[in-house]
Amino acid sequence: MGTSLQSCPDCRMDDWLGRENCSEILTKSRPDMIQRIHETFLEAGADCIETNTFGANLLVGAEFDDEVVAMTRELNREGVEIARAACDRHATPDRPRFVLGSMGPGTKLVSLGQTEWDLMLRSYEEQAEGLLDGGVDAFLIETCQDLLQVRCAVNACIKALEARGRDPFDVPIMVSITIETTGTMLLGSDIASAVNALRMLPIASLGLNCATGPVEMTSHVEYLCRHWDRFVSVVPNAGLPVLVDGEASYPLQPRPFAEAMRRFVEDRGVNLVGGCCGTTPEHIAALVDLVGDRPAPKREIVPLEPGCSSLYGFTEFQQDNSFLIVAERTNANGSRKFKRLLDAEDWDALVSMGREELRGGSHLLDVCVDFVGRDGARDMAEVASRYATSLNAPIMIDSTEAPTIEAGLKRLGGKCVVNSINLEDGERRLDEICPLLKAHGAACVALTIDEDPQAGMAKTADRKLEIAARIHGLFTEKWGLDESDLLFDPLTFTIATGVENDRGLGHETLEGIRLIAERFPKCGILLGLSNISFGLRAPVRAVLNSVFLDHARARGLTAAIVHASKILPRTKIDEEKWAAAEWLIFDRRGADRPEGMPEDFDPLLHFIGLFPEDGETEERVSMESLTVPERLQRHIIDGEDDGLAETLDEALVDLAPLEIINDHLLAGMKIVGELFGDGRMQLPFVLQSAEVMKKAVARLEPLMDKVEGDVGRGSIVLATVSGDVHDIGKNLVDIILTNNGYTVHNIGIKQSVEQIVAAWRETKADSIGMSGLLVKSVTVMERNLRAFNELGISVPVILGGAALTRFHAEKRLRDIYEGPLYYGKDAFDGLRVCDRISNDALDELDGEITERLEKRKAAEATVAAAREATRERGDADTLVAARPLVPVAELPAAPFFGSRLVEEVPIDEVFAYVNRTALYRGQWGLRKGSMDADEYAAYVAAHADPVLERLKAECRAEPILAPKVVYGWWPANGDGDDLVVFD
Repeated sequence: MGTSLQSCPDCRMDDWLGRENCSEILTKSRPDMIQRIHETFLEAGADCIETNTFGANLLVGAEFDDEVVAMTRELNREGVEIARAACDRHATPDRPRFVLGSMGPGTKLVSLGQTEWDLMLRSYEEQAEGLLDGGVDAFLIETCQDLLQVRCAVNACIKALEARGRDPFDVPIMVSITIETTGTMLLGSDIASAVNALRMLPIASLGLNCATGPVEMTSHVEYLCRHWDRFVSVVPNAGLPVLVDGEASYPLQPRPFAEAMRRFVEDRGVNLVGGCCGTTPEHIAALVDLVGDRPAPKREIVPLEPGCSSLYGFTEFQQDNSFLIVAERTNANGSRKFKRLLDAEDWDALVSMGREELRGGSHLLDVCVDFVGRDGARDMAEVASRYATSLNAPIMIDSTEAPTIEAGLKRLGGKCVVNSINLEDGERRLDEICPLLKAHGAACVALTIDEDPQAGMAKTADRKLEIAARIHGLFTEKWGLDESDLLFDPLTFTIATGVENDRGLGHETLEGIRLIAERFPKCGILLGLSNISFGLRAPVRAVLNSVFLDHARARGLTAAIVHASKILPRTKIDEEKWAAAEWLIFDRRGADRPEGMPEDFDPLLHFIGLFPEDGETEERVSMESLTVPERLQRHIIDGEDDGLAETLDEALVDLAPLEIINDHLLAGMKIVGELFGDGRMQLPFVLQSAEVMKKAVARLEPLMDKVEGDVGRGSIVLATVSGDVHDIGKNLVDIILTNNGYTVHNIGIKQSVEQIVAAWRETKADSIGMSGLLVKSVTVMERNLRAFNELGISVPVILGGAALTRFHAEKRLRDIYEGPLYYGKDAFDGLRVCDRISNDALDELDGEITERLEKRKAAEATVAAAREATRERGDADTLVAARPLVPVAELPAAPFFGSRLVEEVPIDEVFAYVNRTALYRGQWGLRKGSMDADEYAAYVAAHADPVLERLKAECRAEPILAPKVVYGWWPANGDGDDLVVFD
């Protein structure tokens, strides 16, 4: 339509109503001319014609005036009616003619931030409503340059249809992208990325149009016809344009144009063919003559491998010689550095951190911005928009909050992975997230968690499979999503606690992987790998993680969230450590212990023992040389129960049972807490100490006289808040407090505020402890505190959990709660708070909090002052010291002062500075790939140099580029590292 209008002799300047280049306004001023152009193509034999609505949307209209914006819907409706009138004149019962509603790309690229998703969605929705008002047969989203724009336009069409109770089966949605001469879309997306990103959207056809002639489209058409399982359309220009007498001319004549198109139909099975810029009714007539009504041969589709994509490239979920490596450090909950940069809003540094992860070998970035006290949706928008255009890697959007996930999806043009869904609250999470997956064509991670109040997080292989099967059914049957876009996370738990119930969790996870892989071979399986070794030192973790990964891959694991550089190949782990890690993973104890090992063999202690602490030279002091009180403490500190009974019996000769507990055993636990807090004792040994403490107390309790009173030092109600199933940290608090003489009422996971209050009233506990790992749990804690206020509860509250920060607890949450509130960083920090509550020493804690907040306030003031000073640099009044002047023989004189503009810069002088390497590789995407230097040089000479020379010629002939230079001289002076420029 565009070139037809430009060449139409009947088109006058006043037809544009003062809005030159707004072709859609001709629908109002010259409907007769628009209909006549339609009819020339119908007379040539076209089956479908496009409406004159290419730019008839709100965003494009706003570039003209408010009147054009106001008539957007009307322009689309009338555009369809004109085309329909033309079709009705030429349609017969045997050969109907169809109206395609043209929806162009507009003038703003949403991936580059030139507009926002919501604005573009509303713009296209208004256009789609107008096209439907006119009775369009199909939508044609064409000349697409940005995959995010395509997805936005498709969603707008769906919304407009749903508002009328219709769907894309009633009015098909056709999409046609534009591949430039560089071999990619304007933003750099290749054809594989486009197919992958759009595959799950309800598109009736996908094709190519504009930018080039048919020859240049050949390889892209071949890819489409092999991998796209629906209709394929090809609508090229009449060749590459050339300048003739200063105007663009399309050189490909009708017959050779039609010959090329015939080959697409006969050899490739293309379903829809037509003409774009430069094609005339004669081109269409030649096309009808050669192609006619012949059906396209059936194509043999090679299904696209399941995967995800960035704007620039496609990544398969199933890696040939590896596993899909998902970077774990672009996560506010897993990386202090990422969290710090996010809090500082250092967006450029966050991009650099993403690049660093990719250089380390990651295929995919797991991006989590959930951070207490911040706006997750805003942060995700900032990070995702930058990652989308700066990083050549797909993104896994990791959040518990649907608005945060949606904010990411609205800014990432590739096919994303959403992390995650589960059945923790029944089907609610799927009902919330699956519509987003459908709208954006995203894949998803599913955690094997359900609503079971006691065993929600599946720990046995059978439970993992049971929950996976249930999610699979809902994902595919209820929501109609493709199972190849589902990656199961069967959950990894630490096997480094030494707790009996945790010993077999590694083996259960491996068996769960095997069962899920066998049952659902088209689904992926992913793990957060490092959880398996939580609590151990870094060198120990690296080996255990690597061995566990090896076994997981052998059973069907396809992906892992992991720090890629910390995974060691088997060749770099000595056989003794490898075997010891396997004994730990498979819990080789008792009758199953390795040959030659003693009956009390503990694979955890054996494995850790192979990694001595740095500088560990000090020999353990023998028990025999210690006094009885020292031996009591040493049993606790070493977690050693051998000889415990004998030591207790000796102590009972001179000490009362309660004295032994309070003065000696608890003193040992205090030292354990200090060692753990300083990083000098690992979690398994802490839990061993707790077990020895438990055994000692159990032995002493029957010997206590009733008159001595209760051994307890206080009591606490402990709960994981509503909506959160994570309890490892809470249970550790339970163990530590219990073994330090406290009575702990651990009421479990997903506890509502009503349940917490009921437990507190029933037990009359001294305090309430609330925990949660998820960021949303902090919001739940806040709601619970407000509820406590309303109920008149002012008991001391201790808050903890991975998502909560000390500052948020001590500043915001303390301001909300009307009673005492404290933050427990870990189990021993919680013990310290409980001790202060027990000893009625809360003033001490309050004083520490006040001091911390005042220091932070002072630090923030200092930083703010420094920033203000930085902004004011250059003001001569603020300069404090000048660099000594170095005398010179003669000071040069400035030829003039002020600035001057040079407007006529010869364009060829600018061309001399073009960096061809940066242009060809960086901007045009001409990668060397597997070519050697000579092959690449020949390729560039044949394909890139001619294009550059053509562009240069166009710039010489037309004022496309008008380089100018501003330069000047000003009086100035150096001052330290600053330059002071005088008025």
